[in-house]
Amino acid sequence: MSAPKWIHAATACLVTGVLGGCVGLPNGTTAVEPFSLNQYLGRWYEIARLDHRFEKGLDCVTASYSKREDGGVRVVNRGVNLDKGKVSEAVGKAYFVKDDNTGRFKVSFFGPFYAGYNILELDDNYSHALIAGPNRDYLWILSRTPQLPAQTRQALIQRAADLGFPTDELVFPDQSGACDPYREGSADSATTAYANQSPPHSSRHGS
Repeated sequence: MSAPKWIHAATACLVTGVLGGCVGLPNGTTAVEPFSLNQYLGRWYEIARLDHRFEKGLDCVTASYSKREDGGVRVVNRGVNLDKGKVSEAVGKAYFVKDDNTGRFKVSFFGPFYAGYNILELDDNYSHALIAGPNRDYLWILSRTPQLPAQTRQALIQRAADLGFPTDELVFPDQSGACDPYREGSADSATTAYANQSPPHSSRHGS
């Protein structure tokens, strides 16, 4: 989830006076149940997104999640403008919307303003996921590794299309070796166990 995009969404909700709707689910979708936060924590790589002007030009995008002392989740988003060699990073916080068995969060990167983060698809190994915001303007495909097998990626795209998202508008950020100088820590090598993951299946689908 991109911090600038979430700031834009939350600001729009504030202006229109419908902040409650900004932590909702897109109509006709359901968040993943059961859900384990402990399994979800760690680094994820952005494989695809519906683009917005605040995230345009960013590649090597990652989101890292860890526990906060108040029971919430610390969110660290990083992206790189490879043309300029410039790293963009934002730190936010997230909390469950419903309960800790449902993959729904409210996320904030500034002040008291929150927007929805909804996990619509998640495989049993927690190796790839389909994420939506409060409506169909926001969509991400995330993976534990910088690359997804083509079959898995296409299955997630098809699932998003079936749910009514405009998948023909998806952007696929560069996650190649060009990102290596900007990677933090050793998480890249630690996630190689997911390299041969299979396409998503229905055992943990939320809808």
